[in-house]
Amino acid sequence: MKKILLPLVLLFSAFLSQAQTADEIVEKHLAAIGGKDAWRKVSSVVMEGSMNVMGRDVLVKITQIHNKGSRQDLNVAGMTGYMFSTPTSGWVFMPFQGQQKPEPMTPEDLKESIDDLDVQGNLLDYKQKGHSVEYLGMEDVEGTECYKLKVTTKNGNESTLFIDPANHYIIRSVSKRKAMGQEMEVKTDLSDYRDVNGVKVPFSVTQPFGTVVFSTVKINEAVDEKLFAAPSGR
Repeated sequence: MKKILLPLVLLFSAFLSQAQTADEIVEKHLAAIGGKDAWRKVSSVVMEGSMNVMGRDVLVKITQIHNKGSRQDLNVAGMTGYMFSTPTSGWVFMPFQGQQKPEPMTPEDLKESIDDLDVQGNLLDYKQKGHSVEYLGMEDVEGTECYKLKVTTKNGNESTLFIDPANHYIIRSVSKRKAMGQEMEVKTDLSDYRDVNGVKVPFSVTQPFGTVVFSTVKINEAVDEKLFAAPSGR
């Protein structure tokens, strides 16, 4: 029986792979997380949570205004650092890494961060935005056979998305990033999707340095744009 079942499983897997296209997978994913119309209405996102790094609790706050600004605030042992970017500038201040004052982002880092300003996601209306999406078949992610999509943005940033066929959620993203002049891959695992104002967002985000568990996520609430202004006294 096992000898019969294995070829059938392989045949089904091959059929499933061939039956899908990038656009079909993207459409199902967008429908699963609330639908295109709902995401087109998203103008701001504010997420607050925490993580544990080497025994220390780190408070995390992410504030985004669609295509205007993206900011991360970190609080570690009473010290507060931040990193934010806009379409034209960005600033970094991480006192727990020895920084004495805010420093501007390098042009290379700013270019890397441009795509993060799209709070609606690169997959929504991706062709109109100048991005491309390629279906690369199926790949196992810790026991789950996932659709594998390669996304290349208009700015040249690349990421690989792994989508669970059971619910069409993105459960892993692998992005190519440059830091200190070197290219590296950043793996992000996404889980615990919940509904917030009609759209679904992951409340658990795991990267190599740890897992951020968000306690609150707010969609379309007023955000003070002064959060993205250049630091005074720079």
